[in-house]
Amino acid sequence: MRISYNPLWKLLIDRGMNKKDLRELSGISTSSIAKLGKGENITTDVLLKICTALNCQISDILETITDEDVENNEIKIHQEDSNG
Repeated sequence: MRISYNPLWKLLIDRGMNKKDLRELSGISTSSIAKLGKGENITTDVLLKICTALNCQISDILETITDEDVENNEIKIHQEDSNG
């Protein structure tokens, strides 16, 4: 299983916000934003700052996905790039 921050990016789009807006509103660092963008691990403190800034629950900004779903998505992306 892995963590996906796709719900966070969808929430930002719905609110007309970008990563810079999130960084400024929540007070998190640019390195934390970069880690989020790469799907890397971040501290719960960062997650809580984001939830506080966006007035949401943690389930609104992340989800767990299976390794199989990750592999299927990577294959789909590769096929789309090849068909380009």
